[in-house]
Amino acid sequence: MYLELKENRPHGTKDFPFTLYHICKPTQAFQIPIHWHEEMEIIYVRKAPLTIMIDGQEYTAEDRSIFLVNPGQLHLMGSEVVPVDYFTLLFPLEFISFQTEDAFERELMAPLRRQSMVFNAEIPQGRLRDSLCELLEQLITKHESNECSDQIGTRILLLQFVQLLVENGLVKHTDMGNAQNMQKELLSYLQQNYSRRLSLEELSVGFHLSEKYISRYFREHFHLSLTQYVNYLRLTHARHLLETTALAVTEVAMQCGFPNVSYFIRTFKKSFGMSPLQYRRNLYIE
Repeated sequence: MYLELKENRPHGTKDFPFTLYHICKPTQAFQIPIHWHEEMEIIYVRKAPLTIMIDGQEYTAEDRSIFLVNPGQLHLMGSEVVPVDYFTLLFPLEFISFQTEDAFERELMAPLRRQSMVFNAEIPQGRLRDSLCELLEQLITKHESNECSDQIGTRILLLQFVQLLVENGLVKHTDMGNAQNMQKELLSYLQQNYSRRLSLEELSVGFHLSEKYISRYFREHFHLSLTQYVNYLRLTHARHLLETTALAVTEVAMQCGFPNVSYFIRTFKKSFGMSPLQYRRNLYIE
């Protein structure tokens, strides 16, 4: 139902479904759009700041922070500061499961996959986080030294990571499934319909909720107004069209759902610091 929000980028390979991404000193401020995936994700921030949102809760990372994104959870991350340095590690929970009908599978792994249990999103500062950082540094070293084919070693380190989480009570039962589905359903609807006129009234009728409730819910869980999020979707599409087509600016504005070209140009310039035409011209300037 929510495939529009699902990240379809392959993580690892079929034979070794584990991958590690390193984002270090990007050249400009960035935000990775809100999305979800079936894999477990560990976010390890070597150098802050990094803003992270997991299931509607916003976090501001400090140096050597660790955040956990459970399978199916909506999340995004971004930073206004260039020196940010962080890693994301992704793997399906089956990768560290023994695929046996034992207590480990019944009481931990299966509930985690069903989302009836989740790991805490943020690891508190202290000795536990220091120990987890050491394990993550070992995983990073293994990956960077071209030992990423060492499945046994990788699994052992991940299992040690999970063991510390469980031993320190950082896994809990949850009934957040309905809230997660509502967020996914709302965002999915907007992603499918942002190129036409949208209103709170339409969402109110479609989701059987009051306009006031939807407006408040959106701000509390996504930290944006409805208009800001819809414009974000429209601007992302507009930038793609400017980069990949020769469409006139007016046509780009219309295809992306902006009510008129003047509003499009004004909104684009506010977000990217230049007009759509300047943005397109800069693509060809080395």
